[in-house]
Amino acid sequence: MSVIPVITIDGPSGSGKGTATALVAQALGWNLLDSGALYRILALAAEQSGIARTNEASLRTLAAQLPVEFTGERILLNGADISRAIRSETVGTFASEIAALPSVREGLLKRQHAFRELPGLVADGRDMGTVIFPEAPLKVFLTASAEERARRRYLQLKDSGETVNLADLVEEIRARDERDINRPIAPLKPAEDAVVLDSTTMTIEQVVNHILSEATSRGLTG
Repeated sequence: MSVIPVITIDGPSGSGKGTATALVAQALGWNLLDSGALYRILALAAEQSGIARTNEASLRTLAAQLPVEFTGERILLNGADISRAIRSETVGTFASEIAALPSVREGLLKRQHAFRELPGLVADGRDMGTVIFPEAPLKVFLTASAEERARRRYLQLKDSGETVNLADLVEEIRARDERDINRPIAPLKPAEDAVVLDSTTMTIEQVVNHILSEATSRGLTG
């Protein structure tokens, strides 16, 4: 496994890490892991099954048996396309809360490691570089101001036809940041050797080019 390279891209919600991860993986021809999606999928599956977010034992069991399938840009749960459903703010909040539960994280750990296959993996999340793949040769921590992240989310939701309030989004993002940064298990923080990028005033192309440049300097793109 050690010969399979990994690039981790961690950061808070709305920093652009999901888009950056997909574009970097595409540019390199590597596999992709959206770890945040796994927690969102678990949250949605728990809602559908009537499992409370405080029922840690049932959540862990569900995590280990999650009937999920990634097919291109589509995500299937029990054969149903949930690609849009998992992106709701309600599911996101639920996912953030259950991600703080140690047994839930343990239940998803092996599933995340399974994504590491040749020729390489680009992994997106909040603890990819600090906990899941600490030996990765390139770790990136992508961030942006809460206001900018809320603005991006506002435009995204508005384009989807949802009615949203920008001020509410700013508060939700700050609350989620607070929860993720201060949770006792795998808190949101840059790895000690991470490249920290503030994307507040950067285009996604600039972010991707910077990451690819870092990958090249480490001999990962040959």
